[in-house]
Amino acid sequence: MTKSQNNKFVSSVQNFALNQEGSIIILRCVGYGLFILALLDVVEISIPPNFMNPVWEFQTVGSLVERVPVSLISLALIFYGEMNFRRRWEFPLLKFLSWLAVIIGVLYFLMIPLGIVNSVRLHKQNITQVNPAAIEQIKRAEQVEKQLQGATPEQIQTLIKRQGISSENENITEVKTKLLSNISQTKQNIEAQAKAQQSSRSLNLIKKAVKWNIGALVAGVLFFCIWRGTQWARNN
Repeated sequence: MTKSQNNKFVSSVQNFALNQEGSIIILRCVGYGLFILALLDVVEISIPPNFMNPVWEFQTVGSLVERVPVSLISLALIFYGEMNFRRRWEFPLLKFLSWLAVIIGVLYFLMIPLGIVNSVRLHKQNITQVNPAAIEQIKRAEQVEKQLQGATPEQIQTLIKRQGISSENENITEVKTKLLSNISQTKQNIEAQAKAQQSSRSLNLIKKAVKWNIGALVAGVLFFCIWRGTQWARNN
């Protein structure tokens, strides 16, 4: 290789290094920014705390799992390039973030039993909880049913005229029987709708519990991998 070729090669390497430095610094700046945004999300989700409330705990775990990609991407960008092109103030910060990664990973692992316990508690509540609107509708139907059962033929006839019910070729007894049957059918429909809503809530609860618990497991493993892969930051 001639001297001229050697100079060109060295110049190319220097230009490549300079270009890499600029790109790496940009990526790390984005990483720091995303990390700050992730911290703001955590603060917003966690405040005000409402511990021992299964709904709040379940939703909080879910929100933290849903937002974990931002935290992971931010740390990956911050640690990119290892010790190359680092400012002096970054050295202690990198060591802190490396240990923080394993702490966060442990917290996500601990979210799994918490999520399971809260999902079971919410499922039990859902089984015993009945839609208040459905209860009110059933009560009104039962009241009408009682009034109709104790109504005189004249009262039933008045009800028929008031409601515009067609009763041609039917006596009062047949009309009364039909009305009672309609009320009974209405009650059954309300109960069926309430049970369908209850089943839908249970299914959504199970889907969220599975998704968020698996997400917490994956997040914990990834944070642990970041900690394992950043030993160079802890040794400096």
